[in-house]
Amino acid sequence: MRQYDLIEYLAMTLQAGASDLHLSPGAAPTARLHGRMTPLTDEVLDAQDVREMLLGGLKDSQRASLEQNWELDFAIEVENLGRFRGNACFCMGRIEGNLRHIPETIPAPQELGHGPTVLKLCEERDGLILITGVSNSGKTTTLCSMTQQIATMRSCNIVTIEDPVEFVFHHGDSLIRQRQVGFDTHDFARAMRSALRQDVNVITVSELRDLETIRTALTAAETGHLVIATLHTTDTPATLTRILDSYPKEQQDYVAAQLSHCLRGVICQHLIRRRDGQGRVMASEVMTVNHAISACIREQRIAQLPSLIQIGGRDGMHTIDDSLLHLLKYEFITLEDAKAHCRDFSFIRMGHERHLRESGAKR
Repeated sequence: MRQYDLIEYLAMTLQAGASDLHLSPGAAPTARLHGRMTPLTDEVLDAQDVREMLLGGLKDSQRASLEQNWELDFAIEVENLGRFRGNACFCMGRIEGNLRHIPETIPAPQELGHGPTVLKLCEERDGLILITGVSNSGKTTTLCSMTQQIATMRSCNIVTIEDPVEFVFHHGDSLIRQRQVGFDTHDFARAMRSALRQDVNVITVSELRDLETIRTALTAAETGHLVIATLHTTDTPATLTRILDSYPKEQQDYVAAQLSHCLRGVICQHLIRRRDGQGRVMASEVMTVNHAISACIREQRIAQLPSLIQIGGRDGMHTIDDSLLHLLKYEFITLEDAKAHCRDFSFIRMGHERHLRESGAKR
């Protein structure tokens, strides 16, 4: 018989300062602490333990959906602990799952490490803003932070389409309606089409998963709405390539023209373990769309985007390498971690060596 129940394991996760709890048969309950997998106890869970804990936290309809579809995204509220986003799935016929804590307060963009350019993007009234990165890079937190920022800056009608709902928004001077896929709507694309008939100003989409959702997002962005969405891509060129490649070849010229007109900015981010081991820090690449970048997208010269971002500092842009070099300069991260996330390591190495020489000269 297991020592602790699900709520106790969640409490241990929070007490440790970890972000996620992972439950898997044949392993100890494990938390992600500052990016690393860390066992919470020595107890090894069996398949029945994990099944009982995960199913015990679900509603009847969610249990039925998991059994039928073999995977489930969900959110639960635990008294005195807070809100958690969860995923349960079958692995080799056994149920496994993880739960991530969702802070009660939505952080402001600057608290996350974003600069004035991201705040300026929140002032846009129409177009498309994309937030990208790998899993567990903080995309959803930035998405919700920008949405809440907009709600406090002006009076507008905001519709969010999420799977599942994570942060719970405060209306502020705006009206925010949160819709959950699988609970309030059948799918992203259908919910977005519905939002266009709801006198909406801002549409927040937790993920552009398929062609139909991307197509609807571009249409909404072109017709006077601000659309903010996430994509699972690693940098700005990969983001544009991903969107274009979602369409048949014969439609890509038209889509490139659409993007050149309605895209307002791309924020690519990574969370990197701090050098001192005390948490993680964000490195980012930010692109805003000026005339040169608009022409580059329209003509599908995607490989040239990093160079244009690098010289676009006066428009608030910076590359991932600029961000990593800044973090390296102030000793937030190690050279090895900078190398693992950079686009051009020679740029990082030369910049780091120059900083070391200048620091030595000052001493």
